[in-house]
Amino acid sequence: MSDIAVRVENLGKRYKIGKRQVGYHTLRESVMDVLRAPFGLLSGASDEEHIWALRDISFEVRHGDVVGIIGRNGAGKSTLLKILSRITRPTTGYARLNGRVGSLLEVGTGFHPELTGRENIFLNGAILGMKRKEIEQKFDEIIAFAEVEKFIDTAVKHYSSGMYLRLAFAVAAHLEPEILIVDEVLAVGDAEFQKKCLGKMRGVANEGRTVLFVSHQMNAVRTLCSRCIQLANGMIVDQGDTEHVINNYLRRETLTTRWVASAEERRLKDSIFTPLRLSIVDKDLNLIAHDIRADEQFGVLIEGMVDDLHPSLTVGFSVFTVAGDSLLYAIHTDTKPREWPPIKKGLNRLVGWMPAHLLNEGTYRVELAASIHYQRWICEPGVNAPSVQINISGGLSESPQWMIARAGLVAPIIPFHAVN
Repeated sequence: MSDIAVRVENLGKRYKIGKRQVGYHTLRESVMDVLRAPFGLLSGASDEEHIWALRDISFEVRHGDVVGIIGRNGAGKSTLLKILSRITRPTTGYARLNGRVGSLLEVGTGFHPELTGRENIFLNGAILGMKRKEIEQKFDEIIAFAEVEKFIDTAVKHYSSGMYLRLAFAVAAHLEPEILIVDEVLAVGDAEFQKKCLGKMRGVANEGRTVLFVSHQMNAVRTLCSRCIQLANGMIVDQGDTEHVINNYLRRETLTTRWVASAEERRLKDSIFTPLRLSIVDKDLNLIAHDIRADEQFGVLIEGMVDDLHPSLTVGFSVFTVAGDSLLYAIHTDTKPREWPPIKKGLNRLVGWMPAHLLNEGTYRVELAASIHYQRWICEPGVNAPSVQINISGGLSESPQWMIARAGLVAPIIPFHAVN
């Protein structure tokens, strides 16, 4: 048997954009497409009417490797996994997988909504080529992991998204695929379930099976994966050792202390809040373009447009280390309601002040956060949020004993007093 579990060569996927979408051709249009094709006039479309979600993707994954795939939204990660899972056909190149494949791409992918949880477990096992006896041997373990015993004979269309996810992951991970493909399973579910998922995937890897794991959570990728591939604009821009790739990715993603919306950021347009700028500023609201001392206060200035007022709009920011650790999350409604800065139609400018003596020396990423509270994200940190970079250097302490960064993630000055 070949040592290669996944081989991808010159893979590309092109989608048509514009008024006419695939699947809505009339017979006359289809005939005309065939007649035009020899003359390069297929559908009258030019290169500008297509978008390449993936282009010239080539890599190999050996049996037993655990490979992380990272990149911003729109980089092509999910498209790649759909091709590997045989859900989408490539436009160019090929992907060859040697082994039984289990995929968890979206909540409930592969489930039949009218069938019960029990029936879907057996259906998925049969699709993987397992015998009924093999599935029965894993059945109790799947149910225990998913924690859906009471609902196992209920049609899955009645499941909550959390129940769907737990059962879908349990099925994908427990039915012993030789290649497990997982797309952002940690985006849904509580912290305890996320730990279970990571633990199970680690167990799958330790058994010598192959795992391809897409996630925006760098700590999870770092913990689980020995190798990493970074995608950007549908192409591989880096691959190799996980620590090396993640550090390069985070440095590339955060280069300045100011972000300004461009034409490419139209995807963030929302009538309730459209982000326009994110800046690191001093007490006079001037842009800070240099290292910040730990004993200096600085502001995070958020500017955005509101077309439709919504009482549950929350705006704020998150701070991450360059390694991807989340340090804090602050929103403008953290204080008493009477102290909230007013949000009005039109341009809004809000500033949140970071206190002195909080951050340790190092490089940090500040990401914009905006949401309809407990309903939906507009800008979600770690997923689609604009970000800027800050460097904290010096000013840790007035004591001559501290000339270098402290050991912890934060570096507050804690007063001490003698007591009787």
